[in-house]
Amino acid sequence: MPPPLPAVIAACGLTKRYGPLTAVDAISFEVGEGECVGLLGPNGAGKTTTIRMLTAFTPITAGTASIFGLDIARHPRAVKAQMGICPQEDNPDPDFPVRKNLLIYARYHGIPAAEARRRADELLAFVQLGEKAGARIQELSGGMKRRLMLARALLNEPRLLVLDEPTTGLDPQARHLIWQRVRQLKERRVTVLLTTHYMEEASQLCDRVILMHEGRILLDGTPAALVRSEVGEQVVELWDVEPGLLAFLDRAGWPRDGVEDRLYLYDVDGGRIAHEIEQHFPHQPRLIRPASLEDVFLRRAGRALRD
Repeated sequence: MPPPLPAVIAACGLTKRYGPLTAVDAISFEVGEGECVGLLGPNGAGKTTTIRMLTAFTPITAGTASIFGLDIARHPRAVKAQMGICPQEDNPDPDFPVRKNLLIYARYHGIPAAEARRRADELLAFVQLGEKAGARIQELSGGMKRRLMLARALLNEPRLLVLDEPTTGLDPQARHLIWQRVRQLKERRVTVLLTTHYMEEASQLCDRVILMHEGRILLDGTPAALVRSEVGEQVVELWDVEPGLLAFLDRAGWPRDGVEDRLYLYDVDGGRIAHEIEQHFPHQPRLIRPASLEDVFLRRAGRALRD
């Protein structure tokens, strides 16, 4: 039996410090071939810093990281040659039209001219920009620019695709188109690492999610498993809380969060919470809904806003 293939991404004790600030604090995780893994967390959690270390754009302070078995610090050029990167910022060259942007970028990867033209045309069709091949960058909408960035990231036919908040600011149509393209790439066994603030996006695309907070990993697992273990089947939202209900909840000991005038009860007991409240407080205003990955995020990372 042949030995198992090395993980596509392997991070061990990965750390990044900026003076006294520790942005990423000794995290360890792996990503397997063909897997789509999402890095989640509030602003400042260390997601983008992690991405920048894994893509050899930011030096690693301590720990190790490898891509396809190659140490990133020792072999940055070889690592970058095997990955495609779609950064947070849209940065196509405004001096060239859409197709020319891809052809110029192909030169950085040493792709022959004829092959570059073929790939550019295929990718523009893939992201539904074929009719915009000759358009100036300034003529593109935000969603079109984002799709162009995805096409550019795929130009070198990467084995690993890194997407840093790929759909932020997009309308639903553009977002769903990118989701569909990522699914198609997964079917081709392309490994995907993405950061996102959209929990629905993570639930739709990711085989696994890693929740980061203050530079550390809080949770690592499949979206469905994390929802079951951290929140349960249902969330019961309460407002205008009736007298005596808080004392009742204290006695029951059910897990809950509160923000301003709202209480969030996490039903890990098969619908019992909703039943008990309906029985003892039938007039209490409430909303009963299925638990989601967003509930996991808010429960573990907190509901307070962060800059």
